[in-house]
Amino acid sequence: MDGHGGAALVGVEKHRRSSPTVRSRAAEQLLAAVRMWPWPAARGCKTRRALPPVCVAAALAVAVVVLYAGGGAPDEMPASLFIDDLRGMVDARAGGAAARVGAAAAKQQPSPPPLLSQAAAELQLEALTRWRRYWWRTTSLRGCFTTRRALPAVCVAAALAAAVVVLSAGGESPNGMPASLFFDDPRETMGLEDIPASNLTADHLLDGLLTADFRYLSCRSRYEFGGYHKKSSHKPSPYLIAKLRKQEALQKRCGPGTAAYKEALRRLDSGDGANTDPDDSECRYLVYISFRGLGNRILAIASAFLYAVLTERVLLLQGGKDVADLFCEPFPGTTWLLPQAAGRHSPLRDLDGYDEESKDSLGNMLQSGAVVSQSAAGGNLSWSSARPPPYVYLHLSGGFGYHDKLFYCGAHQRLLRGVPWLLMRTDSYLVPGLFLTPPFLGELEAMFPEKDAAFHHLGRYLFHPTNRVWNAVTSYYRSNLAGAGRRVGIQMRVFQKRQPPQQVLDQLLSCVRDEKLLPEVAATTNDDAPSQAVLVTSLSPWYADRVRDEYGGRLAGGVHQPSHEGRQRSGDAAHDMRALSEMYLLSMCDVLVTSGLSTFGYVAQGLGGLRPWVMPRPTSWDDWVEGQAAPEPPCQRALSVEPCFHSPSYYDCATGKDVDLDKVAPFVRRCVDVSWGIKLVNESRSEWR
Repeated sequence: MDGHGGAALVGVEKHRRSSPTVRSRAAEQLLAAVRMWPWPAARGCKTRRALPPVCVAAALAVAVVVLYAGGGAPDEMPASLFIDDLRGMVDARAGGAAARVGAAAAKQQPSPPPLLSQAAAELQLEALTRWRRYWWRTTSLRGCFTTRRALPAVCVAAALAAAVVVLSAGGESPNGMPASLFFDDPRETMGLEDIPASNLTADHLLDGLLTADFRYLSCRSRYEFGGYHKKSSHKPSPYLIAKLRKQEALQKRCGPGTAAYKEALRRLDSGDGANTDPDDSECRYLVYISFRGLGNRILAIASAFLYAVLTERVLLLQGGKDVADLFCEPFPGTTWLLPQAAGRHSPLRDLDGYDEESKDSLGNMLQSGAVVSQSAAGGNLSWSSARPPPYVYLHLSGGFGYHDKLFYCGAHQRLLRGVPWLLMRTDSYLVPGLFLTPPFLGELEAMFPEKDAAFHHLGRYLFHPTNRVWNAVTSYYRSNLAGAGRRVGIQMRVFQKRQPPQQVLDQLLSCVRDEKLLPEVAATTNDDAPSQAVLVTSLSPWYADRVRDEYGGRLAGGVHQPSHEGRQRSGDAAHDMRALSEMYLLSMCDVLVTSGLSTFGYVAQGLGGLRPWVMPRPTSWDDWVEGQAAPEPPCQRALSVEPCFHSPSYYDCATGKDVDLDKVAPFVRRCVDVSWGIKLVNESRSEWR
């Protein structure tokens, strides 16, 4: 190490002595990081030659990453829960005994998340270490270390990184889970071994819902879900399990990378239309077009998957890295992510461009003469061309028109059967609509004898958070919620910006008091009562603070809020990771209070099998007006754990007129939070918590 490294070490040592809140382990690891930096490569700092732009950019990137990587409020999810633990690499390269001590300590105590100052110092170490490794491997940046002209940039990078680490160790992020670094955390798997498939139990596999064909450590949430949730009394039917195994085989046989997929893609790009070769006719595809926020997308993907199962199609998702950051692959031996279209004129190239005006939508094709009726009643339809088109776009988002809604008619489903590719855009939970589509009812009843358990099974089968997200969920749960005998989840979402926060708070507190969900403030503490904890999820910290003021002293388990983002950031990977974490934390509660119309709450209640108390909005769509009263009653118990379908079709295909949907079938009822929406219910009585 040269003089530059020595100066940095002196700075770190001084900071460690002057900052008693930074634990010795984290400080020693900072020293190890500084020692491992390639200081000899930076000895040419005195050269006067110009700095290459790529080197300057890299130096700035290190500073930004390290500066914003730390912290989190003590009650929030620290960023260290989402990072890649590189202690082993630090130990191997730096040879420091302190790093070995740190790794041993982490192995002995993997559960509790680090304190704020420790988390910040560790995260900045990880950032420095990761970027050092990345730069060394990257061809475009390697010149910053190997050419004499680029040496000043190396010096700038090293100086910035060391200075930021020294000056900002122990820093705090206002929202608790900064978006700067979301890496895997192998601390959680340190010392663990893959569970052989033969050792996976019914609890791991959710009573057969899941396949045993995945490595346990590749996606821990898949087989650990049952350990963090109360055992469900609603078991998947044997028929559903068989259909899932059949779908997995189809996805593997016809998915991306297979010969069948390449041929189907070739025909699609060439516009050849449906394949008449019976050997290839089994490979048909449904492409889900990513749309709206995370809650909407989860419900829409579950709907698209069920439709794919019913129509024997391979499900592929637009979304790329965003989906991969959030969820593990649900199908063994293949991917559900749609590869990027290579063809210049491929229908898959610009999926975001499809809307209700697209000429290839089902609604517009029905009006343009592309479809002809073979009977006066319109019960038999056919394509006007010699063979079906190569693809059809299904516009099923909110506000879709009359002709698009004919998707739910039996004749139109038979028409779509021969189309090789279907492209679906929706932001809704379509499953109740599929139950009202005559050709599907028999299959759905066999798959879901308990109709109000449809999303409970689909969600637990499809959506397994990646290890980095699951690490944040389980670490936060163990640190803040696991010790409570009863956990109450409160999901707050305010859609009407002009509505006074105090009115929303009063509605929540009235609901909690009326339903006796939390102990009365004036009640005497009962040592025999189970300890209770409250989890609040909201974009604002204000509601959690007020609940803490009201109940905090009476709750042994405390009031907790993992994050508060300020506003929804749809499509932001870090924001979506935090949102997904909170959905799963809510699903681990015993009692749930949710905001009406919110798909965030729908996902949590379905995953956890919780029938929530729902707080309706003052009005459906109109903004709040001055003097408007809060809803009365303040909350109502949901009829089932199923999500609400916000945009159903009221058109009855058999009679040719609109009908009252909650009178069509005994398993369909109006939603308590959306008067025009429908949901699946148990035909006899509810047995959900």
